Amino acid sequence: MASVSGSARRGAQSEGALARNGNGSETESEPGSGNEDGSKNGRLIYGTAIVDAARELVENAEASAVIHPTAIIDPSAEIEPGVAIGPFCIIGKQVRIGAGTVLHGHVTLESNTRIGRNCQIFGSANIGGPPQDHKYKNEETWVDIGDGNIIRENVSIHRATGEGNATRLGSHNMLMAYAHVGHNCDIADHVTIASYVGISGHVTVEEYANFGGMCGVHQKARIGRYAMIGGMSGVTQDIAPFMIATGAPAKVFDINVRGLVRAGMAPKVRRDLREAFKIIYRSNLNLTQALEKIEAEVEKSPELNHLLEFINITRNGYNGRGNDPKPA
Repeated sequence: MASVSGSARRGAQSEGALARNGNGSETESEPGSGNEDGSKNGRLIYGTAIVDAARELVENAEASAVIHPTAIIDPSAEIEPGVAIGPFCIIGKQVRIGAGTVLHGHVTLESNTRIGRNCQIFGSANIGGPPQDHKYKNEETWVDIGDGNIIRENVSIHRATGEGNATRLGSHNMLMAYAHVGHNCDIADHVTIASYVGISGHVTVEEYANFGGMCGVHQKARIGRYAMIGGMSGVTQDIAPFMIATGAPAKVFDINVRGLVRAGMAPKVRRDLREAFKIIYRSNLNLTQALEKIEAEVEKSPELNHLLEFINITRNGYNGRGNDPKPA
């Protein structure tokens, strides 16, 4: 990955790049247009047009990025071929953007942000801002984002606290408008986070978890794979894998049957997970007794083993949160 050239930062036009015409509106320049600044009356290039332009460029490894001339890009930024950067975006120091990623306009990538390939980042998203943490003392920290993510309008994702640490978002996730991911979070792949969800610092979210709108998640909580959190819930403790939880505070009330069916999980495994759910959440046994009963009576599978491992980590944490060590 090479740093973006100075001419690209000034908005010099390559094939299909963005330009400005005489009345200040943005147009797409035609290949070989004669004007020195590349300006030429043409169709506006927003929305799907900028995505199509990026797709065409990423097919040609030698092609330049599509960069709108109103974008402000730090000289240290590294931008792969095929990236499209829309109007009024701000790209900070030590930012890296992978091929095929599209910034739709008014996006801010603050310092130490690394974005993978083929992501879609929409208007007024702010990624890489300093953490909202009193412990932060301007140490060098990061945001790392994988491939194929959709990050909608006004989403915020903050850098980590602690020298060299990173807030991480995996691949193929969707973060809907106004969602927030706090410092030091570790979000896996294929996670759906609906609008206005607030995830506090040091939260772990496993694969295929799903958050309903306006949820709040307590710092250092963990959300298991294929878990589903109902809208407007307040999550104060870990939510086990494969479960549905809702309420304030959120409580588990069933397994995520529909999600597990969609995932192609075998009926026998789903039945065993439901039996484990009944023993843990619906019997009169304490947790130690419940886990012993599951070990003795329920057929093992990778999914059940993961559920039991997750619950044991929760049990060893503080106040129902596996990422929160118990006080000495």
